[in-house]
Amino acid sequence: MSEAATPDVSVVVAVYNTMPYLTACLKSLVEQSIGRDRMEVVAVDDGSTDGSGAELDRFAEEYPDVLTVLRQPNSGGPAVPSNRALDVAKGRYVYFVGADDYLGPEALERMVAAADEWGSDVLVGKMEGVNGRAVRRPEIFAENRAEIDLYDSVLPWVLSNCKLFRRDLVERHKLRFPEHMRIGSDQPFTLEACVRAERISVLADYTCYYAVLREDGGNITQGAVDVYTRLECAESLFAVVTGLLEPGPHRDAILKRHTRWELTMPTREGFLELDRDAQDDVCARVGRLVEHYVTDDVLYTLPIIRRVRLRLAQLGQVEPLCEAIRAAVEERPYLIAVKNGRTYLAYQGFEDRDLGLPDDLFEITKGMRRRLSQEVRTVGARRDRDTVEITVRTPFTGLGTEDRDAVRLALAPRGGKERVHLDEAGVTREAGENGMHVTAKIPVALLAGAGRTRHDLRLIFTASGETHDVAVPADLPGPSDDLVWQRARPHRLSVTGDDRHGTVIETRPVRPARAVAQRVRRATSSGGR
Repeated sequence: MSEAATPDVSVVVAVYNTMPYLTACLKSLVEQSIGRDRMEVVAVDDGSTDGSGAELDRFAEEYPDVLTVLRQPNSGGPAVPSNRALDVAKGRYVYFVGADDYLGPEALERMVAAADEWGSDVLVGKMEGVNGRAVRRPEIFAENRAEIDLYDSVLPWVLSNCKLFRRDLVERHKLRFPEHMRIGSDQPFTLEACVRAERISVLADYTCYYAVLREDGGNITQGAVDVYTRLECAESLFAVVTGLLEPGPHRDAILKRHTRWELTMPTREGFLELDRDAQDDVCARVGRLVEHYVTDDVLYTLPIIRRVRLRLAQLGQVEPLCEAIRAAVEERPYLIAVKNGRTYLAYQGFEDRDLGLPDDLFEITKGMRRRLSQEVRTVGARRDRDTVEITVRTPFTGLGTEDRDAVRLALAPRGGKERVHLDEAGVTREAGENGMHVTAKIPVALLAGAGRTRHDLRLIFTASGETHDVAVPADLPGPSDDLVWQRARPHRLSVTGDDRHGTVIETRPVRPARAVAQRVRRATSSGGR
């Protein structure tokens, strides 16, 4: 590229100890189909000690017209090197690449062409994870879109800086990365660019960016981060959002993401490792953000556990908050309270008069089928004369469980869609600390047919105006296998099951012992002739 020419795109790479991944990253850049005369790469070595600097020098020597290398002492994060690269970038567009990631061969050419055609200020190129790296909200890449709305899409959940930005937009609004943020500094930059942009686009028909999960776990976004770093990140993001957007639906659309993710992070297991003074401080700071900025419309989009913890922080209830976190760490099962025909998660603070939290904070409005599949289990099976007795553990508690129409058991014959509801006269319910146990005595006559039969056990749960019909997984010590006589012919009965197949009750006719003996004698006699 000639000295006077303006490149179409400047690629910014902040580098700190990313060998050997840096090699693949740089190779993917210098081999871009857009051509070296239309691009530049500005790499900033942020005090690397692992040979990354030498690798940058090697590529700069081989591709002097493409790669510019800047050096500086380690700054502690990607913000400072990214800003330094922006100060010298000359391209019409600027694109940020993580030094452990790499691009598809045609990425820059396709993105620049699309942005020029659509008039994009910000363009989101399709991303794909490598080595198990998750790409958040991949549904954004369902199709090419010349224009996408920041406030009516999943874009607030995809605020990494791995996007194409029109550099005129960046410089006109003096966009830079906040250098005080040790993590998450790309989000304020990306968010303000999207707020200021006249058009945001999505290029989904080509994988532009490959996000690599390092074998050593060294990705800055994937490693362990302490509670205070998480808290400072959340506070900075809330300050940026509330500074950019007035209260209302647009602000809430962005804060839904930051509340669900960044704001709840300080109230996870790391909170338990803090001393009491630090817990009081973190609780108070999280609580202030909830009090001032988190509307009910935002809070109630969170899973119950997360929103309850934020309310506890808002109330300054450190001990209940610690207990709630311990319950998750210890993987204690959560009961489902049935009350006035509605369902609630019996989580920390539910029906606690001293805390005064409203019931609707705990109300389960979705995901009931998944919860039931996780918590309901067949825990016992035995034959009692002409009946099969099956015990099912459920997570239900509360007076509402006395309603026999709310919790029922049914059989589903294999190969059919019908349900055979079990006679309530043979069903008993017993409340316990771990939920309600439902025991059903099923007549063998209901199970055995002329030949082999198989029935699946189902739980039918009705509440909040909805009926949930789920298979009952089994947690049995082994198959229950016994000989059952029905009329004049015996049947073999077995009750088996697991998490995948549920509880299966199978009967099959067997020959009477006399008939078997006669058959053996005939075979023996025939063989001896």
